Amino acid sequence: MTSTWMSLLAFSPLVLAAILLVGFRFAARTAMPIVYLFTIVVAFFAWQMPLLRIVASSLQGLMLTISILWIIFGAILLLNTLKHSGGIAAIRNGFSGLSNDRRVQVVIAAWLFGCFIEGASGFGTTAAVASPLLVALGFPALPAVVMGLMVQSTPVSFGAVGTPIIVGVTGGVNQSQIATELAANGSSWLDYFQLITAEVAIIHAICGVLMPFVLVTILTRFFGQDKKWTHGLSVLPFCLFGGLAFSIPYALAGIFLGPSFPSIIGALVGLAIVVPAVQRGFLLPRDTWEFAPPEKWPAEWMGDMEVKFDHVAGRAPMSTFMGWVPYGLLAVLLVISRMVPPVKEALQSVAISWSQILGEQDISGSIEPLYLPGGVIVMAVIITFFIHRMRTGAIRASITDSTQTILGAGFVLIFTVPMVRVLINSGVNGADLVSMPVAMAQFVAGSVGNIYPLFAPAVGALGAFIAGSNTVSNLMLSDFQFNIADTLGLSTALMVSLQAVGAAAGNMVAIHNVVAASATVGMLGREGTIIRKTILPTLYYCLLTGLMALIGFYVLGLGDPLMGAG
Repeated sequence: MTSTWMSLLAFSPLVLAAILLVGFRFAARTAMPIVYLFTIVVAFFAWQMPLLRIVASSLQGLMLTISILWIIFGAILLLNTLKHSGGIAAIRNGFSGLSNDRRVQVVIAAWLFGCFIEGASGFGTTAAVASPLLVALGFPALPAVVMGLMVQSTPVSFGAVGTPIIVGVTGGVNQSQIATELAANGSSWLDYFQLITAEVAIIHAICGVLMPFVLVTILTRFFGQDKKWTHGLSVLPFCLFGGLAFSIPYALAGIFLGPSFPSIIGALVGLAIVVPAVQRGFLLPRDTWEFAPPEKWPAEWMGDMEVKFDHVAGRAPMSTFMGWVPYGLLAVLLVISRMVPPVKEALQSVAISWSQILGEQDISGSIEPLYLPGGVIVMAVIITFFIHRMRTGAIRASITDSTQTILGAGFVLIFTVPMVRVLINSGVNGADLVSMPVAMAQFVAGSVGNIYPLFAPAVGALGAFIAGSNTVSNLMLSDFQFNIADTLGLSTALMVSLQAVGAAAGNMVAIHNVVAASATVGMLGREGTIIRKTILPTLYYCLLTGLMALIGFYVLGLGDPLMGAG
């Protein structure tokens, strides 16, 4: 067990990042280089991590950065393409036809459509797509980013067609040992894995019912003219309707179909139910909520990206359907690229790989430009060029605008992601210590004892905050959570499920997710302001999940096949 002082030292890079970003409101472009250098100092001198391994980890992080920037570039390029084609004006007019109420627009455009994008692609795509879409609908940049990030919660565990569970949980525990123990108890790994999937889906579904209302209340409290929580109450019935329309099919898909489809099915069913209901005025509030006039918006709400709503000069107005076609096309292409094996294999065959970077056997990197969501989005952009009958000059302007935006995000991420990889890879060292993320988790577990389940989701969220990924958090911490449950004599399946749910919630405050979403609407430099808003729903998610864990363990006495209870 790592000593208390070393565990506290493991927290220090994250504490420094929080102090600089949230406390002193440093821009990420200033804070993250400082945090990266500080992390290297801690890794080299305290953990005695070999310098060559630190460099290899940083190079691995740079390869991941390129992948992330490719996703961001694709999302920005799609938005700019629609801006220059007239599609954005058509989409905005279509939403105005449904409802002028910004709260209703958040439930449909951010929550339900965002959940679909998360289910189909994951890896930060949701906020990178939803945030600029909201800006295009007339939202200020800051609330657009906050709303986009908050969607990265309930659907995330089953994002990218179930990757955080299929890859993260399966790769994060000792599957062969668990399978042997299960066989001795007359069960199997498949049964155990499906139990984890079902428990993750049920916990998320319960939390997710209220998420549309949480989005709306954050919107009205921080961005309304009167800044009141209560302005969200009049839309509570509609928010619960939107939450249930997603969560019920989502939970059923998780229980009966496995980890690949819950977010996709929940979102599609939700959209099919909620959009016609809005057209009929079902459960819509009597009042209409709108932002203050744009000239009264505070400067911190504004981004550098301007989206004009006027029709493109010299062109007839586009229909709402045609405006939405590129997003629908993107959704279809994402699903095909992940669910059709020949297509998936063909896209993945184009890759830039570096195995055993600088001789470090467990440190490798790979960039798959066609398979990554960025590549799929660019395909959608190419098709959009033809179906919207764009001029060459328009697409050239879209590429120029997108390239300028991506340069700012790139500078921040070339420090943030390598810092993450140094933390994760610090388990190989000369001080005989566990990696810094595991040391943090051990400290939390050792400090709270039998009430640890209350904090288990927060440990998962911490992992996602560090890595910016539910999948990576599960890979880092699933085995640790499993062993804690085994030590306490509690259901290991449920504890691993808490890890997965907490890691999903942590995506709302993960630094490089915040940077990525900010970049799409020109909000770089105000990451601390964003995190101060998204920390609230993160706390809600972790606390509610932790309370459900205590009830599940100590009141309902939930077990699993490893405990002789199915």
